[in-house]
Amino acid sequence: MGESAEDFADPSDGVLAEAAAVFGLLASPARLHLVWALSQGESDVTRLADRVGGALPAVSQHLAKLKLAGLVSSRREGRRQIYYVDDPDIVTVVRATVGQLSARSHEVPAPAGRLRGVGV
Repeated sequence: MGESAEDFADPSDGVLAEAAAVFGLLASPARLHLVWALSQGESDVTRLADRVGGALPAVSQHLAKLKLAGLVSSRREGRRQIYYVDDPDIVTVVRATVGQLSARSHEVPAPAGRLRGVGV
């Protein structure tokens, strides 16, 4: 598989802004946990709140933001709203990032402040 200069072309300002917005939403540990949980399978808000340890209203607000951004979708099932991530690319990014960091956390301890407080 040959790589061309087009494979490494800089993305447009619009694409970069959109990516930054997605990463901004996922920068919240609560929202990242919700996307992680939903990457494992669909769920309603009550089960999600139990799983992530959040208050129902807060989890609902986070889900609303994720849904508005197009990262999470939902469908009605009787009286319940079922949430899911239907974008395989988002699932891949979240699983890869969280999985890699989890694997690293079981290795040699990271130097203090490696990611914390580095201006991100």
